Amino acid sequence: MSTTIIHEKQDLRYLSWSLIRSSSGTAGSFLKATDDLQQPKLYYKLSNYDGMRGIIGHECVNELIVDRLLNILGIEHLHYDLVHAEIDVDGKAMDTYLCASRDFKERGEHKIALDAYYQAERANNETPLAFCIRNGWSAYIYKMLVVDFLILNRDRHGANIEVLRNAQKKSLRLAPIFDHGLSFLFNCYTEEDIEKFDVMKDRMVQCFVGSRSVQENLLLIPKEELPSLNPLKESDRSTLLAGLENIIPVSLQDKIWSMIWQRWLYYEDFCNQR
Repeated sequence: MSTTIIHEKQDLRYLSWSLIRSSSGTAGSFLKATDDLQQPKLYYKLSNYDGMRGIIGHECVNELIVDRLLNILGIEHLHYDLVHAEIDVDGKAMDTYLCASRDFKERGEHKIALDAYYQAERANNETPLAFCIRNGWSAYIYKMLVVDFLILNRDRHGANIEVLRNAQKKSLRLAPIFDHGLSFLFNCYTEEDIEKFDVMKDRMVQCFVGSRSVQENLLLIPKEELPSLNPLKESDRSTLLAGLENIIPVSLQDKIWSMIWQRWLYYEDFCNQR
């Protein structure tokens, strides 16, 4: 499924925005909205919002780039569209690009955050990773750990992984990988921040099933279970960044690509040396 950028401004002032759970510790708020009039139901998400300065982040662009990256790598995930829209937050009209996605639940499925399901169903002294392996989710988790390394995802808390249950069918599965906004250079707001950012630095992250290091989390994957992914190529840069020319600065595009490419080369070496 291809991702879409809708550049023509949409009037979404009728949406009502509420806070998203986040453990990033960043200033500002992450707001979401649901459009129940659409079928299938649409979910919207804003980049980092500050009550005084308005939309200050570019997390929604990150979602689009990661969506495209996972398309290339061949990893199942939630698809996001990037939509130019006029919205209203607390009586303030503003012009922004936001994310739109569709419900990933199938008919009859109910969702529960992985951390909540783990607390209810874990064995004594069982770690979140061991719990996931016991439930047959190791391939999913290992792909997720690779993705989070490539994009430096800082916020894979226990509600950013969801369990989908269907009581009638007695089925249990993990939802497609979703929520990658707090990745790349999400907290860089100036040209100086972008220039100084070290794309290979191993920064502290939230990871419910692993450690505080995305690099160390690669070591949690057994050698024989390292994910076999479609290879990333230098020519994929144009696919990942297409249509973003007037949405984020060129310097930010360059640094995001540098991060993805350098981390991909590191992962290839990592696989070859195991």
